[in-house]
Amino acid sequence: MTGTVTPIGKLLIANRGEIAARVARTARAMDIATVAVFSDPDAGLPFVTAADEAVRLPGTTPAETYLRGERIIAAAAATGADAVHPGYGFLSENADFARACGAAGLTFVGPAPETIEAMGSKIAAKELMAKAGVPVLPGAVFDDASDPDPAAVRQAAAEIGYPVLVKAAFGGGGRGMRVAESAGEVAGAVAAARREAASAFGNGTVFLERYVRAPRHIEVQIFGDQSGRVVHLFERECSIQRRYQKIIEEAPAPELADGLRTELCAAAVAAGQAIGYVGAGTVEFVLDDAGRFYFLEVNTRLQVEHPVTELITGLDLVRIQLEVAAGQPLPPGIGERRSGHAIEARLYAEDAAAGYLPASGDLHTFEIDPAPGLRVDAGFATGTTVSTFYDSMLAKVIGYGPTRDDARRVLASALARARLHGVVTNRDLLVGILREPEFAAGTVDTGYLGRHPPGELAGGDGAAGPVHLLAAALAGQAARRHAAPVLGTLPSGWRNNPSAAQRATFTAAGTSTEVRYAIGRDGRSVRAQVDGEPLPAVLLHAATPERVDLEVGGVRRVVAVHRVGRVSYVDSALGHSALAEADRFPDPAGAEQAGSLLAPMPGTVIRIEVSVGDHVSAGMPILAVEAMKMEHVIRAPAAGLVTELLVAAGDQVASGSVLAVVAEPGEGESPVSEGGAA
Repeated sequence: MTGTVTPIGKLLIANRGEIAARVARTARAMDIATVAVFSDPDAGLPFVTAADEAVRLPGTTPAETYLRGERIIAAAAATGADAVHPGYGFLSENADFARACGAAGLTFVGPAPETIEAMGSKIAAKELMAKAGVPVLPGAVFDDASDPDPAAVRQAAAEIGYPVLVKAAFGGGGRGMRVAESAGEVAGAVAAARREAASAFGNGTVFLERYVRAPRHIEVQIFGDQSGRVVHLFERECSIQRRYQKIIEEAPAPELADGLRTELCAAAVAAGQAIGYVGAGTVEFVLDDAGRFYFLEVNTRLQVEHPVTELITGLDLVRIQLEVAAGQPLPPGIGERRSGHAIEARLYAEDAAAGYLPASGDLHTFEIDPAPGLRVDAGFATGTTVSTFYDSMLAKVIGYGPTRDDARRVLASALARARLHGVVTNRDLLVGILREPEFAAGTVDTGYLGRHPPGELAGGDGAAGPVHLLAAALAGQAARRHAAPVLGTLPSGWRNNPSAAQRATFTAAGTSTEVRYAIGRDGRSVRAQVDGEPLPAVLLHAATPERVDLEVGGVRRVVAVHRVGRVSYVDSALGHSALAEADRFPDPAGAEQAGSLLAPMPGTVIRIEVSVGDHVSAGMPILAVEAMKMEHVIRAPAAGLVTELLVAAGDQVASGSVLAVVAEPGEGESPVSEGGAA
């Protein structure tokens, strides 16, 4: 039966970042007023002013802000909003919140609370799908009531068969997920997953299921309306993942037989019909190498990767969400046509080479040039700050074209030419994937990054090449010349004595390099050395603090340089470098004590595993830091004695701060066994 149509007049967006800005964009086009809510760290982000009105949620952490349903409903009441769009993450799959919105007279843009409840538990969802005839993987459940008995965990895992996947029952995005290869690993994996799930989702329930090695991860977009009609909007390939979190998604899935595609989409529609689905949802599957697929979960919300579906169908999924929530039927002909190919890359503030460590700090420059077939859904802009409290995704960058290869090239080109300064990003990894032959051929699975280490895909160790180093030195000299109170019109680096060489030392990727250069009296010819190696035939065509036109060995390039403090961000056809210029007269008091363990990123100390005086072996956990809802264990780099612990559980720490000191064993001390403190 079709419900009553109740137009939405003012929409509160209960989310942040790019999805909040994206929902506001569609609402504005539909003449729906919008309200944003924001935490203290997010006050300067673009989504706040993208809405017509905004309400502050005092606090910093998700638990204090975006997970406080009563505060969000109060904000809706204060602004006269009559509907709430939850975006994805946070409260988007919280049945109690959806129910509370209804009780407050607010239209919740999503399925019914009962549907969210049934699908919000991956355990209940698997049971329902099994009854509906959808293939599921065998598993076991450990609820949030109490810490499970390790023996019971090992027994359950043995019955399922190794390897097993440990997964949070109430959440996603790779959080609360571990793989255990043996009985010796599974109890610890369950304990760690429970802690992470409780922190991210407020519920530590986890389940075990058989782990399918290197499957394909394929999902199907479904939509239902209040008349009971459920349709699919084709499938998406989501197999390129790091730490069980998607980083590249595309539609349609490449190298998928038409018959299998039909089966997957039909199974997804049947799943939606079985639960009376209303609104936008996604049915996720794993596909093994024999072409068998198994149900994973139903996400009762809009997906991060929805833009690829929008581009191949020409539909605005947020618009359809709002129309269905208001009681309108699905549009005629929906799901009948698709064309072209779309690929989305998630651009994160993270150090991929260092184990995908999330990064935070000021984003000095965020510029991605527009191009045909390119879409950018960004949550940040030049001059904004990436905090430690939330997911570190900066933007979704999407390429579209008539063919998969067209879409791939559009996206790779846009990312390679982007100017991203201030925080380390995964841009080079994304470009490396997009240009790698196996990916280009469309033969992908979830084991892709295991076969292609990030360091190889990103094009090396991050150390800068000689052209960038020389350009940074010349730009620095141009800046000093520009600021000089006298003779400011002389060419940068010009000297009356041609034998005098200028010197600068830069550090990149942990490597220090000295640059020496002398500009000839003609103002163009340059004698230059990088770490003592002469550069051939160097000509300087022009140099300003921001732009160096430089010819080396007969090849001329324009190099852009953006300097912030002592760091020069260098962009050219050769790639991108962040070069920290060394102080020529460093203070020796600033050196860290030998054996110091440093914080790899800003975050909160959540656990101390040792005490001062403990003997530890190499690799043993010393403490754990939580940043961006992920747990990072700091381990002893070598066997030794814990001589200092400079932090306590609950402390906030800055990147690079000293957390503990592990001194090498003194003479005559016996070796430490694995049975030491842990």
